[in-house]
Amino acid sequence: MAETSDGPIVLPSPCVVVLVGPAGAGKSTWAQRWFAPQQLVSSDGLRALVGEGEHDMAASKDAFALLDTVVERRLGRRLTTVIDTLGLDLEHRARYRALAAAAGLPCFAVVFDVPPAELRARNRSRGSAVPPAVVSSQLTSWPGVRDGLGAEGFAAVLPAGPVTLVPAALASRGATGGPPVSLRFGLQLPRFTWPGGPEELAPRLRAIAGAAEEAGFASLWVMDHFRQIPGMGQAWEDMLESWTTLGYLAACTERVRLGTLVSGITHRNVAHLGKIAATLDVLSGGRAVCGLGLAWFQQEHTAYGWDFPSRSDRYDLLEDALRLLPLLWGPGTPAFTGRVLNVPEAMCYPRPLQERIPILVGGSGERRTLRLVARYADACNLFGEPSTIRHKMEVLRLHCEAVERDPATVEVTQLSTVLVGEQAAGVEAAVERLRPKRMSAERFAERVNAGTVEQHVARFEELGRAGVQTAIVSLPDVEQPESIARFGRIIAALA
Repeated sequence: MAETSDGPIVLPSPCVVVLVGPAGAGKSTWAQRWFAPQQLVSSDGLRALVGEGEHDMAASKDAFALLDTVVERRLGRRLTTVIDTLGLDLEHRARYRALAAAAGLPCFAVVFDVPPAELRARNRSRGSAVPPAVVSSQLTSWPGVRDGLGAEGFAAVLPAGPVTLVPAALASRGATGGPPVSLRFGLQLPRFTWPGGPEELAPRLRAIAGAAEEAGFASLWVMDHFRQIPGMGQAWEDMLESWTTLGYLAACTERVRLGTLVSGITHRNVAHLGKIAATLDVLSGGRAVCGLGLAWFQQEHTAYGWDFPSRSDRYDLLEDALRLLPLLWGPGTPAFTGRVLNVPEAMCYPRPLQERIPILVGGSGERRTLRLVARYADACNLFGEPSTIRHKMEVLRLHCEAVERDPATVEVTQLSTVLVGEQAAGVEAAVERLRPKRMSAERFAERVNAGTVEQHVARFEELGRAGVQTAIVSLPDVEQPESIARFGRIIAALA
């Protein structure tokens, strides 16, 4: 998870960093150089808070009790935390690792190994010198502490040096070996709150679609929501109706496939949805993809006066739709009776131009969703990084075996938010420009996977090796033409 051979130490965000070294080794100076003040938890600072100053040794017991509480609370919120103490006590280090493990965070040790003569000179020059006998005691025990760190269970033991903190999904992505990876990319548009407001939506959407096609995106996707969803924005933000938007995008483009990610199964009469998808396929020249999902946003249903059946009933409806839609798009006018649906005549003219409009099922539930994918769908859409993808693919493989289907016939897509910069400084500037005022830069960078072109190429390579065939991305700065062009470099690298 950390690299030191070429360039700075790369640490995943969030993480825990334990500084280890004798007094005067430069721990505080290093921490203040490479981390934000709010990320540092210092024994000296807490000693000053609960005592008469940072050198009030009588306050040490209270300071360390408070330090343990602060560390525990920060890690409970999954915040990057740098623990600035001597770090020489075995029990304290073990406690910090245990707290990190409980929070699901990697814990690193950073070692400050200074020659004894230099360390003694530093301490003599300090305004409040550490007693020579204390320094000597620390130096006596230091080799044993330093040499034993590697066996203690840290994610890595690192020398002090320049640090780059990046989202965990982008940390320590290097060449993993194996054959070259080739990926297709899709662009999702989950927000339409762009400069210029509704009057500028149509021309801006056309410009984005054209830029995406020129950059090499293979598909364009929109959410099937009627108001903005929590976590993405406020309910009253602009939200275009999905299939109408796809019809407009069909007229704005020539090559990209067009789909919903994904249409809620409760949002429309299913036979009507089939007619809508077939119309899009005809008018786009055979480029439609029909994304289907269970629907989850109950508040949206309530606001529009729609029924919101139980989860079990929605699964029944989804399975009926997966069976009905291919009949609707196929020859003849067969009747269909399913668990929930009853359609006397599955009729749709004109037929889609594609022999079968691909059906993508969103969600990665292992017991029912992936079973339905194996039985009926052409593609699935998953969340998560490589380890999660590999696990979900193994579950899908078992479901495919159960129905005697080749898993290779199911396209695996993955969805994530991505913010791309040319260099680290550009990434930091973009994070600062785009982050909500109440969210820290680190938290926002983690949420949007903020990183450089090179870091993202490495990440997508690993996703490709895990089994992803189409990576679908949402770009927080998609309204800026250079954002899409910049992502085009990633597409070109993995074509």
